[in-house]
Formats: sequence, structure tokens, C-alpha cells
Amino acid sequence: MDGQGASSEGQRVAAELQHRLAQAAPGRLADAVRLITGHAFEILSILRPSPAELEAVVQFLTEVGYATDARRQEWVLLADVFGLSDGVISDAAPLSPGVTPATLAGPFYRDDAPHCALGENLCRNGQGTPLQVRGQITDVAGQPVPDARVEVWHANAQGRYENQDPDNQPEHNLRGRMLADQAGRFHFRTIRPGGYALPDDGPVGQLARRLGLSLKRPAHIHFAVTAPGYRRLVTAIFDGSDPAIGCDALFAVKPGLIGNFRPEDGLLTLDVALTLDRDNPHATPTIG
Repeated sequence: MDGQGASSEGQRVAAELQHRLAQAAPGRLADAVRLITGHAFEILSILRPSPAELEAVVQFLTEVGYATDARRQEWVLLADVFGLSDGVISDAAPLSPGVTPATLAGPFYRDDAPHCALGENLCRNGQGTPLQVRGQITDVAGQPVPDARVEVWHANAQGRYENQDPDNQPEHNLRGRMLADQAGRFHFRTIRPGGYALPDDGPVGQLARRLGLSLKRPAHIHFAVTAPGYRRLVTAIFDGSDPAIGCDALFAVKPGLIGNFRPEDGLLTLDVALTLDRDNPHATPTIG
């Protein structure tokens, strides 16, 4: 790439493309394509890639497609690793001050986790360091949200989720759903999760390695909270003592989401405070 600026032919093609796109029906799809292609031609004018370099980009995108199947979503991983997924979630709609930040649900969420009673143990194979989790759900005014549905899922001590490790973990291990009490409180037992690294055996992981990007994810527990009149919250609480807390590959660690896994009465304990936002009746426009 010689970076010597755009050719007159490149400028002509860019201008002609923008003219053609201007004829498209108004809408977010047309706006998005105009912006994306406009920036793409700007990149071409700066970097001046060779035909071989363009072919390499196309080949990389082709390999991302080949690596995607029913059990693995390499396109989602690509959006995750470059912060696009977190950026969209974080900016999807304005939140009231004090609301718990949202994070990605991740590829290992299941919507069929079993119902559990408060205090039940989510660890179904007895392997790992016991952990008790206590939480409360409130609104931005600090008032409890009663009877909220709380979904929980996390990796085992080796950083493996049950549905990616079916030969070594029982069905629904380390996941469940429960109802908070009238004071918005919930509690359960589980084991301390371990951190892990994103896969580097595919094109996205290999690209990240070449760029020197971290693939590490600090240990965390996912929560999804649903209550009438409130926006659904999907978030995670991260282990503040994990060495990867400052370099999460998916950019999900935010102030307010760092937990303290501390010993209490001979048992490891995590206290969680989750704050919900009132439901927003104004839907976010979609591209289409």
C-alpha cells in the first residue's frame, strides 16, 4: 500500500456510486450503504491497496463465512473482537443515570434454562470452588423491583460453558432462572467461574493475533433480568481479581460491572446490585 492518494478514476467511480445510491428509496438501509461505501472509498484513496491486497481481504471474508456453521458464528466473533457488538448494545438507546450497563449475552446463552428456587445450587456436577451469590434488583430511584425474573449462566472453572462442553458437563450445568422476592432480592449457589480465551483457530482469531489484540476474557457471570414495566437488562459481573480484567477482548468490562469475589464465613461470596431502567416506548429504528 503506497498511500499516495486517490486516482481520478477512483474518484469518478466513488462519485458515480454515490449518485446511483442517491436514487434509492429513502431509509436507514440506503443511508447505511452510502456511509459505508463512502468511507470505503476514502480508505482506498489513503491506502491505495494493490489488487493482491484486495484479493486477500475478499479471501479473509470468504474464510469467515466458511468458518461459520450451526455451532460457531465467526461473523459475530468478528463484530465482537472489533468492538462493534458492544458499541451497538451500549448506544442502542439512552439509559437513565445509574442504570446497570448492558453487555453481550454471548453465544452460549440458552433460553431453556430450568427454573430454580431461591438458594438452589446451579452446579450440577459438584466440581469447582463453591460460591454463593446474593443480589438485589432496584429501579433508578433505589426502590426494589419485586418478582423479577433472573436468568443466570456462566462458565466452569476451566472457562467452558456447558453447551460447548457437553461431553464433560451435565445438561444445564451452571445456569438457571429464578424469581426475585418482594424486596427484589435473589440468591443462589454455584461455583467460581474461570476466565478463558476466544478461539484463535479461525480467521478472526488469527487476525487478532497478527494485530496483537487480546483474546482473553476475564471470568464473569451473566445475568438477564426481566420485569413488567422495565427494559430487559442483559449484563455480566466480572471477577475484579482476574488478570485479564483490563484487557477484555470484547470490551464489555465497564465501571459498575466489576465484582469482588470475597471470602465470608468460610465461603466465597459475591454481592450483586442490578438497576433497571423503565421501559422505553420509543422503539429504535432498524435498518431496512
